[in-house]
Amino acid sequence: MEGSLSKLIQKKLEEGITVLEAVTADFALHSVVNAAAERTASALKSGHKLMVAGNGGSAADAQHLVAEFVSRLCEDRPAMRAVALTTDSSILTAVGNDYGYERVFARQIEAIGQAGDVFMGISTSGNSPNVLRALERCKEVGIVTIGLSGRTGGSMPGLCDYCVCIPSDVTMYIQQAHLALEHIFCMIVEERYFAQDHGAIAVPGN
Repeated sequence: MEGSLSKLIQKKLEEGITVLEAVTADFALHSVVNAAAERTASALKSGHKLMVAGNGGSAADAQHLVAEFVSRLCEDRPAMRAVALTTDSSILTAVGNDYGYERVFARQIEAIGQAGDVFMGISTSGNSPNVLRALERCKEVGIVTIGLSGRTGGSMPGLCDYCVCIPSDVTMYIQQAHLALEHIFCMIVEERYFAQDHGAIAVPGN
């Protein structure tokens, strides 16, 4: 039993590594991530914000990424303006009950989104109705759109200014790659946002 479990663990790790290796070798994908991060840094420096949303594990990713923006990732520095649209249970249940679950993110964008903001929608299939509705709403009001998805991107590419498609059809491998790229995305935004202050970044009180 122990040997078979070890083989299973090794097999799944190797499969995940294969996907990450494909992402590592995809320089076009790297360019999209870099461009999206630079656009986000520019928006934040202009007083705008980053909004992030997804479902299930992608909701956890949204909250994880926003935590890195508001707290820190690589070094001490002031907070960056970001919000996860997945965390307020009263809003999510009210909108889901009154308007339908497909509008739980779009309705929040109607409330707090402004032209010049950035929205990142995370969907491994690229076909999550509530993420697509949010992207549609963003396009209507002039919010920059970033999508993280799987192999084909589903319906997301046509709604995104920047769409990162992981070359896999397996949800957990897509999510593993998403998390790696989300960290890199945040790192690039930090570097660009604080470029002029580099070396003088500190958390107040430290």
